[in-house]
Amino acid sequence: MTTVLIIIAGIIVTGFLAYAIVNFIPKKLHWIISIILIALAAFLVYKINFEILKPIKFNKEKKVKYAKVINNLKILRDAEVAHKKVIGTYTSDGEALIKFLDTAKYALTQTRNVPKTINVGGGITKEIEERVVDTIGYEDVRAYFVGRDYKNMLNIPGTDQKFKIEIGEIEKIAGLKAQVFEIKVDKALILKGMDINLVKQEKEAIGGEEVRGEYIRVGSLTEVSEDGNWPPFYDKGDKKDSE
Repeated sequence: MTTVLIIIAGIIVTGFLAYAIVNFIPKKLHWIISIILIALAAFLVYKINFEILKPIKFNKEKKVKYAKVINNLKILRDAEVAHKKVIGTYTSDGEALIKFLDTAKYALTQTRNVPKTINVGGGITKEIEERVVDTIGYEDVRAYFVGRDYKNMLNIPGTDQKFKIEIGEIEKIAGLKAQVFEIKVDKALILKGMDINLVKQEKEAIGGEEVRGEYIRVGSLTEVSEDGNWPPFYDKGDKKDSE
């Protein structure tokens, strides 16, 4: 919209100057007007290019900022999943989550079938196989976070603030509740200092190649999900690393 207004303003000013030159300005001063018109044309070209390139630059910088935030959200998500696997619940205590990664261990198990005789009544017995799970060792949870800066995963990159972890319960089916977690950050905080109008548009994004909605989020307090709301574009590096 700004670019269109600049173009319209340029056309009006140019028309006015052309009329003034022909009707009011002596010929001996036309060279001065020519310089002014050249300068004005150069200014208009600059402004138009600036307005065209502004959203391109915004999107480029935005993706860099988002990628850093999403990286920390992925670490937090994986830490919460690990905590639930070992402890049985999610946690809203971020500092405790870091300590958990430093000290917790996964139990390594092995499943085997053991023959067993059961009495089915009337002096009759029956041979069955009972599944038994044996713990054969332990493995540090921290081993799954090698190369990932989990010590600083609570920090929101580019800001002086920390992520807030929320946990809750929802009824998945009648009588069965499931624990859920959610970690989110307002896009406006991440994009602070950038063009206000473009930030407003960004917060209204509906998906596709954009992060949906006002927040960058992982998990949900309204459904059973450990997913983030960002597009696959931000996960390409993960797929490459896992190959």
